[in-house]
Amino acid sequence: MSDSPFAHLPSLELGHVWLAGAGPGDPGLLTLLAAKALGEADVIVHDALVNADCLKLARTGAALEYAGKRGGKPSARQRDISLRLVELAREGKRVLRLKGGDPFVFGRGGEEAMTLVEHGVPFRIVPGITAGIGGLGYAGIPVTHREVNHAVTFLTGHDSSGLVPDRIDWQAIARGSPVIVMYMAMKHIGHIAAALIAGGRSSDEPVAFVCDAATDRQRVVETTLEGAEAAARTLEPPAIVVVGEVVRLRPSLDWLGALSGRRLQPDPFAEANQKDRA
Repeated sequence: MSDSPFAHLPSLELGHVWLAGAGPGDPGLLTLLAAKALGEADVIVHDALVNADCLKLARTGAALEYAGKRGGKPSARQRDISLRLVELAREGKRVLRLKGGDPFVFGRGGEEAMTLVEHGVPFRIVPGITAGIGGLGYAGIPVTHREVNHAVTFLTGHDSSGLVPDRIDWQAIARGSPVIVMYMAMKHIGHIAAALIAGGRSSDEPVAFVCDAATDRQRVVETTLEGAEAAARTLEPPAIVVVGEVVRLRPSLDWLGALSGRRLQPDPFAEANQKDRA
């Protein structure tokens, strides 16, 4: 019996497409299935947000095709990318479509999968660690904490037209979601922050930008809703933006900083919790 950690896992077959998430950056956050597919694929069609170190796991001779889509920059059309997956599969190739984060979390994986269904191409979905959870974890910010929130909202900062999504009820989110995690929100963060404040959020509510999450270029900037637009002008995407009191936990949970010698601070909610229990 093989002692390979992949021995019991399914194999990427000829003429099949796997839509896989690569996680937020660190190659160590790849799933076993995604790593196995990298070692078996004939062609890897990858996004801009896939860490180049992940692609080093590709087997010798595998073709790498870039299909990145970045806001404001020349990009392949989504329909063309989807049809390229069909074309490669029909050539009898083992095809890995590798996306940053998770393919079904603002990754257009659903659109690509539906195109494969339309053309009768067999496929598998390989979920990945989405940046809105894993990327924040690398910044020392938990998306949930029982002393802070029992709900979280994930949203995108722009729609297919590049504008702020007009179907989002900002007032409802402002009132009902204690923590808000935003993808692709840098461009319109001023508009979004104003909408949340108008909906009842405090202008001094904590906000964090996590740029290049889970990579050696990671940068975290803490600010407030009122200061979010000004902070965004000093930063470059990709970035995850989180709004809510969980940001105040970062000085206590910045484990990456602690590995570099930073001293972690006491739980900022500990004193209030002790008073509640008294």
